[in-house]
Amino acid sequence: MRSAKFWRNLGLFVAAAVVIGISAGVYIALAKGVPSVEELKQYRGVPGTKIYADDDTLIGELKVEKGIFVPLNRMPQYLINAVVAVEDSRFWKHKGLDYVAILRAAVKDVLHVGLKEGGSTITQQLAKITFLSPEKTLQRKVREAALALKIEKKLDKKEILELYLNRVYLGHGAYGMEMASRVYFGKSVRDITLPEAALLAGLIRAPTTYSPFNNLTKAKERQETVLSRMEEEGYIKPSEKEKALKQPLYLSSIRRGLEANQYFIEYVRKYLEDKYGVDTVYKGGLSVYTTLDRRAQATAARALQEGLRDLDKRRGWRGRIDHREVDAGKELKKKEPANAMVANAGDIVPGIVLKVGPKEALIRARGVVGRLSLENARWASTVREGKGKVRQIKNFTLDKILKVGDVVKVGFKSAKGRELQLEQDPEVEGAIVAVDPATGYIRAMVGGYDYSTSEFNRTVLAQRQPGSAFKPIIYAAAMDNGFTPASMIDDEAVTYKGGPKGDWSPENYDHIHYGPTRLRDALAYSRNVVTVKLVDMMGVDKVIDLARSLGIHGDIPHNLSIALGSISVTPLELASAYSVFADGGMKMKSIAVKYITDSKGRILESNEPEGEQIVSPETAFLTTSMMEDVVNYGTGWRAKALGRPVAAKTGTTNDYKDAWFVGYVPDLLACVWVGFDDMRSLGNLETGARAASPIWVDFMRNVDLGDHLDFSVPENIVTYSIDPANGLLAKDGFGIKEYFKKGTQPKEFSSGPMIGSPREPSKLDFD
Repeated sequence: MRSAKFWRNLGLFVAAAVVIGISAGVYIALAKGVPSVEELKQYRGVPGTKIYADDDTLIGELKVEKGIFVPLNRMPQYLINAVVAVEDSRFWKHKGLDYVAILRAAVKDVLHVGLKEGGSTITQQLAKITFLSPEKTLQRKVREAALALKIEKKLDKKEILELYLNRVYLGHGAYGMEMASRVYFGKSVRDITLPEAALLAGLIRAPTTYSPFNNLTKAKERQETVLSRMEEEGYIKPSEKEKALKQPLYLSSIRRGLEANQYFIEYVRKYLEDKYGVDTVYKGGLSVYTTLDRRAQATAARALQEGLRDLDKRRGWRGRIDHREVDAGKELKKKEPANAMVANAGDIVPGIVLKVGPKEALIRARGVVGRLSLENARWASTVREGKGKVRQIKNFTLDKILKVGDVVKVGFKSAKGRELQLEQDPEVEGAIVAVDPATGYIRAMVGGYDYSTSEFNRTVLAQRQPGSAFKPIIYAAAMDNGFTPASMIDDEAVTYKGGPKGDWSPENYDHIHYGPTRLRDALAYSRNVVTVKLVDMMGVDKVIDLARSLGIHGDIPHNLSIALGSISVTPLELASAYSVFADGGMKMKSIAVKYITDSKGRILESNEPEGEQIVSPETAFLTTSMMEDVVNYGTGWRAKALGRPVAAKTGTTNDYKDAWFVGYVPDLLACVWVGFDDMRSLGNLETGARAASPIWVDFMRNVDLGDHLDFSVPENIVTYSIDPANGLLAKDGFGIKEYFKKGTQPKEFSSGPMIGSPREPSKLDFD
């Protein structure tokens, strides 16, 4: 007779066999459909498209996998050791699954009643980020384990680690160590130091939490954890750890470098996909050499961001972005590490208020405590409340807008990071595009404040009304139809009967009429009434025909309202139209791609500058000359800061919905647009002169413009002295100089005393 012990053991054996059988069956069932490791090998080897700037510097890649691939042998050994130490210390020993780690994780999961602990090896993580979904479910974990075992059989450890380090996500859009190194430190991964490597390795667990841009304190704590693990595993000595912890971190700015090029890269991507197809672009190994000037692009991005922030500040303070409970006293007593980050002047990051008084606040940002003075936050005395209401704080002090625990955006005014400026992310958007008029090369293209929050490229997709920025096209048409810069039109009240919306009486911006006005002054001061009368005298068709030939493809109403810019145009279209005047009447095809080679170096496409004469050199020069006076004494006066000949025009639409500034020197033209995507008003008096021209000036002042050249004068242009009061020839050489096409100069002399130009408006920021 069998003993009770026998039957008990038999029962346990049968139960174990059933559990093992069921588990094996479940494993086999769930493992079915796991991708082949051969796909992983092919995935690694797919050549994408490389995109280069005008100086042949790589600025981006289009490929199936994200990031910038770097072979393992070009990565520092201490980076490899850091990742292994903190993510999978038994990586070199296990066969894809670390059963010790799995058991440890299982215990923690039971204690926490759920899947809390991962226990995943680097091989499992590679399987997940390459082929599987990220959610924590039993099915996904089984499939992850099955694929990890397959990977370990097909690839050696170095191949696995190479794939992993090139694919893992490290925050702020960075996939792989090379891209992360560029984003966080502004350099290639092969050039990073031990403390920088430890910081990158620490990001893998939670990129958002440990990002030094988001929270330097947590990033430093995580860095120390990584270095401690490296010491425990024998990769570094205690002295090396201590030395690494004392070294400062010099962080790059995520607003610069790679992100500055994204709108242009997206523009090129669409061009390539439309022409060559998606498969060729992402798998064909193309090399694309573009017209982008990297310095101009970075300058344009910075100028646009700063200009939009300035405008947003004028609209008012919108308040804190978050509030957290904080022991301010304890935080202020914390001793800052000797290796505190050295900030880039101008970096803008979140900070938490630790102390606030009437005239000063202490704010911790990126691990250091900086001081915010009343003067550096005075703009916030204007508060923007709900539904567009604005309130002015009387007797403004910092403690009226800030509380301890408030999270706000601050900017570092210096590299030491102690003096702060109160900031906020702007709601308003904008765009800037720069072209070389002589070649049509696109030198810079920034389609919004921040590509990471809005990929909508406003330089080519935003169809907006240009307002008075359309007027140079009207005046160019006039120069081709019997008018001269000295032609006179009476600026007086007029009513047009039976318009599309009934009778229409156009008004100047200041609601003042100036009497007889030369066309040169009318453009310089952006006189609406004179411009409407000019279109009426020429005929609408002549203006529309010229606009179309200049490359404006959007809606153009067939009525006199086009005199005030009631058309639809993109910033790139308007820039291209103006470039005709800058290049002697030649319309050059806009070019972003110079040439393309295939994977074997054969040229697939080459784009040479090509143009078409749209208007005569004389008409182009006269239009340019009149726009020079827009800058010399008209609405574009801010551009005088360049200290060189500039032709430009401002533009503002009804209710201040759009602000424009388009201007050029002989060898570079730039167009700036500012507005809200939802067509809201920018605010009272936010004209092209005030909202857009400072961005243009900032950009042009900081980009390489070459020699200080004058605009060339065509042979058939003559100069005469005229009486500014009536546009007739001045007697005895008195008067002011004016340009004419040969044969169009006045034939009569002025009979009266010269009384000067019509009176100038007292305010120049009106258009």
